[in-house]
Amino acid sequence: MSDWTTADLYDAHEGEVQVAEGRFLSFGKRARFCGPIRTLKVFEDNPMVKAAVKSPGEGHVLVVDGGGSLRSALVGDRLAGFAADNGWAGLVIWGCVRDSAVIDTLDIGVRCLGTTPRRSAKHGFGEEGGSVRFAGVRFGPGMHLYADEDGLLVATHALHD
Repeated sequence: MSDWTTADLYDAHEGEVQVAEGRFLSFGKRARFCGPIRTLKVFEDNPMVKAAVKSPGEGHVLVVDGGGSLRSALVGDRLAGFAADNGWAGLVIWGCVRDSAVIDTLDIGVRCLGTTPRRSAKHGFGEEGGSVRFAGVRFGPGMHLYADEDGLLVATHALHD
């Protein structure tokens, strides 16, 4: 169990933090996760997501702006497994995942908008490393994300050790 909650962090840092709007689904064994943010922006196309999760995560959170699409999954059990094996703290997907029952068995935290059995395209289109905006929040590389049972909170710097 972590020594922080998003509610306590919000109370201690009100005015300094952003809180994501809306309800995200939660998968994976980590109900709580946090770390510095790395970003991707893709749309119904996931080769850049695969490349990211196959790289060393070093405790980062991968934030993927998938345009909010519910038509295809950007992450499935294989990509979530790569992320867990490569040291990513968590994944936040503004879009869908698939293989959610298997993802629930992995040592990673995943937040997303929904699930679908449909896989994404494999063209490799997208952008890496810029700021992305969704759920009323700006997510930028190097910012810190905190996720727990109450939601997602984003700060410009780490809020705890």
